[in-house]
Order: sequence, then C-alpha cells, then structure tokens
Amino acid sequence: MQDKPNILFAFADDWGRYASAYGSRGSGAGERPNPLCDLIETPNFDRIAAEGALFTNALVPAPSCTPCRSSILSGRYFWQTGLGAILQGAVWDETIPTFPLELEAQAGYFVGYQYKVWSPGRTANAPIGALRTRFQPAGGDFNQFSHWASAHARELGVEGAKQALLGETRDNFRAFLGARPADAPFCYWWGPTNTHRTWERGSGKALWNIEPDDLKGRLPDFLPDVHDIREDAADYLGECLAVDLGLGMLLEELEAAGELDNTLIVVSGDHGIPGMPRAKCNLYDIGCEVALAARWPGRIEPGRVVDDFVNLMDLAPTFCEAGGIEPHPSMTAKSLMPLFEAPASGQIDPRRDLVVTGRERHVGIARDRFLPYPQRSLRTRDFLYIVNFEPDRWPMGDPKGLDQPDTEAPTYADLASKTAAAYPDMDASPTKAWMIHHRDELDVEPLFELGFGKRPREELYDLATDHHYMNNVATDPAYANVRADLEARLLGLLEAEDDPRLMEQPCRYEFEPYAGPPSS
Repeated sequence: MQDKPNILFAFADDWGRYASAYGSRGSGAGERPNPLCDLIETPNFDRIAAEGALFTNALVPAPSCTPCRSSILSGRYFWQTGLGAILQGAVWDETIPTFPLELEAQAGYFVGYQYKVWSPGRTANAPIGALRTRFQPAGGDFNQFSHWASAHARELGVEGAKQALLGETRDNFRAFLGARPADAPFCYWWGPTNTHRTWERGSGKALWNIEPDDLKGRLPDFLPDVHDIREDAADYLGECLAVDLGLGMLLEELEAAGELDNTLIVVSGDHGIPGMPRAKCNLYDIGCEVALAARWPGRIEPGRVVDDFVNLMDLAPTFCEAGGIEPHPSMTAKSLMPLFEAPASGQIDPRRDLVVTGRERHVGIARDRFLPYPQRSLRTRDFLYIVNFEPDRWPMGDPKGLDQPDTEAPTYADLASKTAAAYPDMDASPTKAWMIHHRDELDVEPLFELGFGKRPREELYDLATDHHYMNNVATDPAYANVRADLEARLLGLLEAEDDPRLMEQPCRYEFEPYAGPPSS
C-alpha cells in the first residue's frame, strides 16, 4: 500500500462558480447565492463538497487562462512567470518549478493528464511534461461536448451521445491508471475545455432540458434580460452539467480501482464565463470567482464550508505538501493545508481576508498594435477595488469594424462574423453579438458602456449593497478612507511581490515580446 495520497485535480476551462452547491439551496450559498445555480444539479461536485470542504471565496490569480494556469502550476503570481504572464505570445520558462514535476521528481509520483493543462502558449502543456505525460488515446471530443452530442443525437439519441463522450473521458483515465507503476502514487490533471466557447446554440434546452426563459430575473443586473442572452447562459449551464458528469466518471473509476479514499480530489476552474460582458478577462466577480471543493478522507472533515479568501495559486504548495515534499522556495503562494485540516467551518485564518487578481495581455488589439489592458484588483469580503493602469485603452480590445452599418436583417452568423474582430478580448458569442447590434437602444446603451466602454483609473464597489458592482464609488467622499486603505494594501502587496507594472519604469509589458504582434 502506498504511503502517499493520489492527487486528482479536475480543472475546467472557463467554468466559474456554477454548481448547485452555490445556489440558495446549497450549504455554501453564503450572503450572495447565485440564482442561476438553482436551475442546475451538479451531484458529483456537490458530493466532493459534502464529503469534504466547499470554499465560498475562491478566486483566480488572473481571469485569462494561460496566466491563470501559469500561477496555479508554479505557485507564483502571474507576473512572476515571465512570458507565462500573458496569453497571446506566451512561452513557458522550463526553469520555473511546477507542482506536477516537483512531485514526480522528488516524491515518485506518476504524472498524467487529459485535455488541457497549459496552452495556447509554447510549449503546450510543458509545465506538466508536455506530450510525455499526456494520456488521451480515446480522443478529445468531450471538449466540443454540445457540438458533438448535437451532431450525433439523431444517430445515438441524446443520452447515447452523452454516454459516448463520457466513455471517452473514462477510457482516457483508465489508460492513465493502467500505465501507472505498481504502488506509485499518481498526480492527475483532468482539464476539459467544453465550457470554453463555442457551444451549440440551443443545446441547453435540447441536451439538458434547461428552458432559457426560466433564467428570467436571474441574470446579473449588467446583462439585458432578453431571450437571446438567457438562451446563451442556458447553453453555458448545460456545459457545466457536462463537466459534472465527466467528474462523475472519474469518481466511478477511482471507486472501481479501490483508490477513492486514498485520493485528494480538488475541483475548480480557471475563471468565469466567456463571451459575456464583465466576465472572462475582467476583474469583476463574474470573471474571477470560481467553484472550489476538496475531498480527502481522514484529512478533511466532511461537510465543512470554508469562507477564507483563497487564491487558486495556493494549490501548488498545497499539492506539494500533500505529497510529502517541501514547496519550492520560489512558490510565493500559501498552502491550503491548514484550511484542509481545520475541524471548523467559517473563517479559519483571519489573515486570509483578501485576494489580489490582475491581468496584462490577453489578445489586446488596439487597431494595428497589440497592447495589454493592465489591471490589478483587491477583493475583500465587502469591497472590490480595481486599478486600471491605462484607462485610455479599450478594456475588451479595440472596437474595430463597428463603424460599418449592420445588415438590414442580420442572422446570428452575420453578427458573429462582424463582431468577432471587434472587442477581441471578449469571446465571440450570441450575447456579444446581441449587445453590439442593440448598443444604441436607450435601455441597452448604459449596459453596453459598462461592458465594453473605457473605464476610469480606479473602480471601487461596495458589494454589501451593490451585489452586481454597478455603481463605482471610487470618487465618492463617503468612501475616501476605504478607497485609500484598499489602495495602500494593494500597492503594498504589488511592491512586496515585485510586480513589474508597479516597480519597473518603463514596464516590460509595454514592449516586445510582451506586447507587439502575437508571432513575435
């Protein structure tokens, strides 16, 4: 019998905090339950939470997949990972220690993954061994779940198509388990990308029986509550249900192998919903809050709900410590082991009262230049404070091409084609197309400005009264002391962690290879 736990990290692309455990019926609802979560059932995620711990305040280090994953793998802030700090043009520095390769080298872990770990940068998935540790013999169709299932539903039936995709992820995992040396602990990363755009339009209803208009009154205030946007969100919730079913396949295989109770299972995602205003690539809650649950019998008491603020980069030293090795000195993140092993629920460590998040370059097109939209934020229980270092730039990229008139009777394909190049830091989507097409309407214009328009240097939101961060109070005298305190805390941390955006003049992120053409 091995003396070290297995480690299973289930990490879905663009999956925010959408699980039934976070709805008003769930134990982790807290003060601000998500009403969309009341429309779905995620029994496998909820099982992990019920048999372990559910985290109510987990946020990402960056709401952009490559820098977020750079941080999680290395246990550093994204700006401490070289060219891993950006998406377009990212290159992995193989001198940076990562938790999977540290566990492999120092503790004899058998390491593997299926689907996505670190990409689209070069070399893809290098922080986990690139192709050497990939186990995907059954394929990667799960990553196009709604497209594939919709295309094969006539042949296989809806449930048959779903089972085929679930069988794929099961068989990939079986291949990994079958290749593991006897008595070796494993570290496995399951990284589905189906929650990333694109999805089959209408699949939420067709595949999952989610009625779009059941979302009426449940969308955040910054989204127009219209059928097209409700349908888009319903399709996304369907992809979240697919992730949960895939997680269930992994749990079944662990049980069949007799490994379930000797495995630390952690489930999360790398930022919020794509193709929605203020979400992915933004520092608002919908872009940065993520689901997080962990199960480890004998080490994590079941049924706990943890309210401490957690940055997902804290997982790297956590996994190292769980595997019996010291986290590498370069890991500036803090292990979650004290939170795992505490017997109580609620706030465990009073020092965990904030998370710092930021971004530099995602795509960042400004006409013919490729520039970052630099931001940093401080999130506390009641406040969100954001610094936009270049407020003259477009936060979602240049509105290129929108000076052309709309077609008389545009189809979705027409609008998607036209809007794909505009605001490129927001994924193409029915929601994006609808908002651009209706942007001049009286009731849409202010919401369009919130999502796509330029922003002031400072933003401050009182989340106790403004749950959807609609009212920026950064210049309100009543909040002057709060603003000054949050600014000092944020800038002090950035200075302590040597953030180039604060500490370098001129800043590296304004020049190649961090800026400029993506091929540079």
